[in-house]
Amino acid sequence: MQNNLPSGPGSHQPLVGPLPVPYYDDGLITIFCGDSRRIVPTLPKFDLLLTDPPYGINIAKTGKLGKARYEPAEWDAKQPEPWELQMLISSCKESIIWGGNYYEQLRRATCWLVWDKKNDGLSFADAELAWTNLRRAVRMFRWMWHGLKEGGPIKRVHPTQKPVQLMEWCIGKANKPQSLLDPYMGSGSSLIACQQLGIRAVGIDMHEPYCAAAVERLRDNRANAERSHT
Repeated sequence: MQNNLPSGPGSHQPLVGPLPVPYYDDGLITIFCGDSRRIVPTLPKFDLLLTDPPYGINIAKTGKLGKARYEPAEWDAKQPEPWELQMLISSCKESIIWGGNYYEQLRRATCWLVWDKKNDGLSFADAELAWTNLRRAVRMFRWMWHGLKEGGPIKRVHPTQKPVQLMEWCIGKANKPQSLLDPYMGSGSSLIACQQLGIRAVGIDMHEPYCAAAVERLRDNRANAERSHT
């Protein structure tokens, strides 16, 4: 892949540099803490892009989502630039991008993935949409996100955290991927899905606390799997 990515609107300066030392690497799952715009062009091509980028709706600025509270942040203040999304899509054979309905350049697709969250009257959206370049019909996944409810069984460590079950379902809709890229990994749900399926995966996030949370979740998941087999 050519290292000629612009650094922003109207810029033509390359953004890439040397590959950083992994934040975490267990031989199957690798995490980089840094800017995906710099890191992805240094990596080989992947089978599947599965990610949930910032939507540009500033959801994290208040530090509150429903009854859950987080540290206020600005990571969702703006969307990735169109060239960033195109670069990521070009780096993988197939792509699934959650929140695709927020990005104008991704509106045309034959296969949208729909997550029916079964909110039962809660104030959150009834469903979320993922844009794909898969060659199949629209598909729907119905799963109540208990993590939305205070005291639910799923520990929420990121405001837009997705269920691992949803990520496993997404992977199942692709063409038997053996490698996965998530350049906006957040708390690492896609990486846990890959860990459970035995798929090589690379996750990237700019925020060290989320990288740390993803590592903890991966280790907890592996420990739970080992206990279940003893």
